[in-house]
Amino acid sequence: MPAGVTDPNWKPAPGRVGNLTIPQQHALNKLKKELQDEGAFVPERMDDPTLLRFLRARKFDVVKAKEMLLAYEQWRKDFGVDDILQNFDFKEKEQVDKYYPQYYHKLDKDGRPIYIEVLGKLDVKALYAITTQERQLQRLVYEYEKSITERLPAASRTVGHPVETFCTIMDLAGVSLSAFYRVKDYVSKATQIGQDRYPETMGRFFIVNAPWGFSTVWAIVKPWLDPVTVAKIDVLGSGAQVKQMLLQHIPAESLPREYGGTCVCPGKGCSLSDAGPWNVAPAS
Repeated sequence: MPAGVTDPNWKPAPGRVGNLTIPQQHALNKLKKELQDEGAFVPERMDDPTLLRFLRARKFDVVKAKEMLLAYEQWRKDFGVDDILQNFDFKEKEQVDKYYPQYYHKLDKDGRPIYIEVLGKLDVKALYAITTQERQLQRLVYEYEKSITERLPAASRTVGHPVETFCTIMDLAGVSLSAFYRVKDYVSKATQIGQDRYPETMGRFFIVNAPWGFSTVWAIVKPWLDPVTVAKIDVLGSGAQVKQMLLQHIPAESLPREYGGTCVCPGKGCSLSDAGPWNVAPAS
């Protein structure tokens, strides 16, 4: 079993540390040894859970998993991830929040950090008057890295077992097809980054307030996604249906009030709070 488990009822899912078949364990050992022998092993980023994420993404095919992992490492250099982590400052965050809210907010009932993206508020003209697609993607990567190194470990400590995935709410209330088409290049690149560079991190994905005509958009987005990913997505309408489904998976106190929960973060509101155990000072 993984170290640090305090939840007596937790059982690792198949393909995770503590629940590997013999072939899966052999694949993990082989991948790690090959990376070490080739001088490509990065200890701080290639622990067993991470290697297993890439192996699961490629159905434990060691050749394909290693190819994917090495492509991720090359992409980190090309995209300047280390520089982003050290120097990126998204000064326009509060302004962007008015036109395209994207934020992490507390945990669902399985201990997953909740990520909320409000595409329906998107004002493309206003958005690109204050930021650029490049900075949006840099912000996305910065938040992904923070999630891997800070949010998931904090969630794991809170619930007493490893947490490796997120619960996403994509709000499409009021979205217009014309606005979507103007940012579909960004959405496509963002989707590709999530799927190729941070695989196996989607736990649940709720598309809420899906408007009439959403089937057209879904037809565009769906081919960008792996079939395993598509199976984790629930497309919901609005009103009582959204509240009922979300509260099955998210505690009311963790869900913002606009989605049927009871949370109203003080100050600048839920979308700018980054509320969660990753922002709670440890007990002295």
